[in-house]
Amino acid sequence: MQKILIRVSLTALLIVCFQSCKEQVSTAEPKVNSNVQTLDEIISNFKNPDNNQIIVVSHRGDWRNAPENSLQAIQNCIDMGVDMVEIDIHKTKDGKLVLMHDKTIDRTTTGKGLVSEWTLDSLKTLYLRNGANHPTHHKIPTLEEAMLLAKGKVMINLDKCYDYFDDAYKVLVKTGTENQVVIKGNVTLSQVKQEFGKYLDKVLFMPVVVLDNSESEEIVSDYLENFKPVAFEFVFKNEQSPIINRFKSLRKKGSGIWVNSLWESLNAGYEDDMAVMNQDSIYGWYIEKGVDMIQTDRPELLLNYLRSKGLHD
Repeated sequence: MQKILIRVSLTALLIVCFQSCKEQVSTAEPKVNSNVQTLDEIISNFKNPDNNQIIVVSHRGDWRNAPENSLQAIQNCIDMGVDMVEIDIHKTKDGKLVLMHDKTIDRTTTGKGLVSEWTLDSLKTLYLRNGANHPTHHKIPTLEEAMLLAKGKVMINLDKCYDYFDDAYKVLVKTGTENQVVIKGNVTLSQVKQEFGKYLDKVLFMPVVVLDNSESEEIVSDYLENFKPVAFEFVFKNEQSPIINRFKSLRKKGSGIWVNSLWESLNAGYEDDMAVMNQDSIYGWYIEKGVDMIQTDRPELLLNYLRSKGLHD
């Protein structure tokens, strides 16, 4: 009888310990934000450089908690209250558009080779890898699948899509998502009118300007005088360009200011990984300069910081 009581007691103790440990485990998934803005509010903020709200763009989705360019990475961003998700596009052997950053599938999937060497059906047999290079249960999404998920919820920046945009636009029309997409290019105004002109009144186009380029002043002036883009994306390795100190005046002229806090060669060292230790010295610098759109690899960190400053709903 005594042995039975001891066994019962040990079993109960193990159950209690297991339950206690289980309750201490926290998932890596971001919490759903109860104050997520509507798509109309996001688009309105994006088009209005005069307000004090800063647009948060998540680079390749929430890739720290899901495979980059996966549907889950997009959903995590929607749940967090991110304004825009940047995704990358490549074309398969049979002409389908899929989400993939690299030309090859080696780094991010369980397969190998060029995207252009695989049909969509064959790609769908593979699995995406996470940031630690481990295979997951997630599959490679098509652009159509991604746009249907994002529809009515979040803006999308289509990167690496300039050469495929004829095909991409058909997907946007099919899914009814033309109004929530931004496409960009490191091209002059004359070039974009020649190559992209028929779409300039259908989707939002944003020029990318490398401030280390000696012609950057001329490129910006040409756009302002003859097109007035909804925003400029500025890339800079150092702080020498005088345009950096004119961000606020450019916003007053009607164009927002997009920067990338991803890694130092894009932003003179004002990068996300440094912000982990001191947000004020990194994200605060962007705010001081007049930036109103930040593409980040740490969306949750940036959102929490901006909300604490009253700069994001």
